[in-house]
Amino acid sequence: MMPLPELFWNFLVLACVAVYVKAEVFTSMAHLEATLYAERDIGLTLRKHVQKERERLNKLEKLAGDYEQHSRKALADPNYYLGNPVNAFLLIKRFTLDWDKEVLPILGNNSWQDLNEELQYARQDLPNYEDLSGAATALMRLQDTYHLDTTQIAHGNLGGVSSSTLSDDECFELGRLSYNEDDFYHTALWMEEAMDRLGKDEDEEQEKRAELLDYLSFSYYKQGYTKHALVLTKELLAIDPSHERASNNKRYFEDTLRKQGVSITDYHERPSIKRQVDEYRESQEFQTYEAMCRGEGKQKVKDADKLRCRYIHNNDPTLLLQPVKEEQMSFDPWLVIYHDVLSDREMNDIKLLATPKLNRATVQNSKTGELETANYRISKSAWLKATDHPTVAKINDRIEAVTKLELDTAEELQIANYGMGGHYEPHFDFARKEEKDAFKSLGTGNRIATFLIYMSDVEAGGATVFPYIGLKLHPKKGAAAFWYNLYKSGDGIYNTRHAACPVLVGVKWVANKWIHERGQEFRRPCSISPDE
Repeated sequence: MMPLPELFWNFLVLACVAVYVKAEVFTSMAHLEATLYAERDIGLTLRKHVQKERERLNKLEKLAGDYEQHSRKALADPNYYLGNPVNAFLLIKRFTLDWDKEVLPILGNNSWQDLNEELQYARQDLPNYEDLSGAATALMRLQDTYHLDTTQIAHGNLGGVSSSTLSDDECFELGRLSYNEDDFYHTALWMEEAMDRLGKDEDEEQEKRAELLDYLSFSYYKQGYTKHALVLTKELLAIDPSHERASNNKRYFEDTLRKQGVSITDYHERPSIKRQVDEYRESQEFQTYEAMCRGEGKQKVKDADKLRCRYIHNNDPTLLLQPVKEEQMSFDPWLVIYHDVLSDREMNDIKLLATPKLNRATVQNSKTGELETANYRISKSAWLKATDHPTVAKINDRIEAVTKLELDTAEELQIANYGMGGHYEPHFDFARKEEKDAFKSLGTGNRIATFLIYMSDVEAGGATVFPYIGLKLHPKKGAAAFWYNLYKSGDGIYNTRHAACPVLVGVKWVANKWIHERGQEFRRPCSISPDE
């Protein structure tokens, strides 16, 4: 099987995407593309329907004009007109034989049922409410990680990148979706943004304001701001005195404040709300991870002044004529970038092969050993065998030549495509000692090394960060990062803990090759030194 011509790749991969789409569209940009093609097809279908309806209505309009003209002429002198037996015959024929032949087909040619069936078929490729909720959650994740201002986002500024603006109704919907997830922090942010966009006098605007105040008061109360919740509730009652829930809430908030010894009449300003996070997100590791994603501070790689770039060929015949460009990024742990290890055609082939196989990426449960989805890893992945396509086999051979490691015991090539806000929080690639059954089914030992290939540039976000060594790798199409996960003693190298920052703007494709211990006995011999 020859590699697919590059000229046809874009068409073919999008065709595959459009055919194979499952739930959780938001977790993969490749599958989200199918929505655009479904939208295009729906537009064409509706246009055809409108054209048919226009033709049908034109016929009805012509028929109506004919009836009006005929009846006007006949009614000018009905006795004279109907006294003519030919006229009487033609009138009867008009509403019997002619009606059946000419009018009924026009009246019965309502293509709504066909249109509905076509639209329902197209909806298979459209997002659902699960995707809507996931997309809203992704936007909140980006807002938190990159410290994006709510007003700036709403006005089309996504961290310095232009985007679509959001109306007050759309801001409200983001707040409502957050509310449904019991995320009262983001509910308040987006409801306040929607409130700031409303007019002051129109009845319709006042109705919207009342609804926003209802959500806001409860959201502030749930965050511990009872006094502000009371202020908003009073404002709601000023708009709608008959609002039963607001009346009950007012009494409850007042009683709560009295028990707390808080005055309910003092001057009050809108509180400065803070994101409430769990214990892990308050940890130094997570704070460092998010700060590195934002680009705060300088990288502090040990012995950075000694890092070098060079060409390597490892005396391998496949690399002698075209050595690999190696850039050292860290000595401890040893981590390098290999530039231009894949061609555009090879990456296109891989994306084409992987797209129909993409499924929600999973993580291994440290207790059960089972694979499961998790909110801290948002992407879709697929696995490719060397027998799937010559390009896959060729890439495997190149990885083996570059790393000098045995790949017969390595895992299949994993392809990942990140969706909206796609990320992977700090994690290890290797199994720790307590995870005894992690790779038991493979029978190839632990993951000794990782070869991570970037198959796309990313406009904003999407970096790979190593919080414990202060290293941040920006995705560069065609480049690959390589590092060892284990010391020669077999112990894990804990400062290889890394994370994939949320994709802020753009599309991120990567390919992983996880290389295992078995088969490396002579290529990377063991050592009795614990940290060699």
